[in-house]
Amino acid sequence: MRYITFSGVDGSGKSTQLELLKEHLISEGHKVAYFHAVEFSFANRIARRFKGTKNFQPGQEKAVTETSLLTLLLRQKLLFLDLFRFRRFLARLEREEYDYLLSDRSFFDSLIHLEYLSLPHQNALRFLGWRTRADLLESSLPKPDIAFYFDLDPQIILSRERTPEQGIEYLHAKQSLFRAKVSSWNMHVLAADRPKELVFDSLLTILREK
Repeated sequence: MRYITFSGVDGSGKSTQLELLKEHLISEGHKVAYFHAVEFSFANRIARRFKGTKNFQPGQEKAVTETSLLTLLLRQKLLFLDLFRFRRFLARLEREEYDYLLSDRSFFDSLIHLEYLSLPHQNALRFLGWRTRADLLESSLPKPDIAFYFDLDPQIILSRERTPEQGIEYLHAKQSLFRAKVSSWNMHVLAADRPKELVFDSLLTILREK
C-alpha cells in the first residue's frame, strides 16, 4: 500500500488535489482509503466534545490558533497516542488490501501546528523538555511513500472566495515553519498558484515517477 500525504497551510488546495487523485485512482480500479489528521486527532476530538460538536466537517472546523501552556503539553502527549493509533490503522488497511492511503493534512501538519502554538511559550518550554519530545515525535512519524507540500502565497489565499478565518500573520507563520522542514521531510513542493488542472498534472507526474 502506498501512503501519500497532502500538506500545506489552510486554503492552499490540499483537499481539492486529494479529491482529484482519489477519483483518478478509483477510476483505474485501485482500492483507496482516506485519512484526515484533524479528524483523527484525539486532542481535537476532545475539543469537539467540549464544544458540543458531534461531527467533523473538513474545512468548516475553526482552527485553534492559541492555547495555554498546559493544553499545549497535553496536545503533544496526545499526538504520541495518535501515532500509535495510526500504526494500528495502517496495519488494518494492509490486511484489507488497500492500494493507497491518501492523507488530507498529515502528521507533518500536526507537528507544524504544535510548533506554531508553541511560539508564545518558548521561554517556559525551554525548561520543560519540549524540544526533546518534539524531536522524538518527529523521528517517530510514519514515513509516507510520497509527501506533497502545496506552496501558495497567503495573499493569494486571502484573495479567494473562500478564505481561512485565521488571517495573514497566521498563514505566513505556518508557511515559514513548513518551508523550514520541506527538505528534511523529503516533501515534493508543488506551486499551488496555478490552475488546479496544472497542479494535478504535476502531482501525477511525480506519482508516476516514484
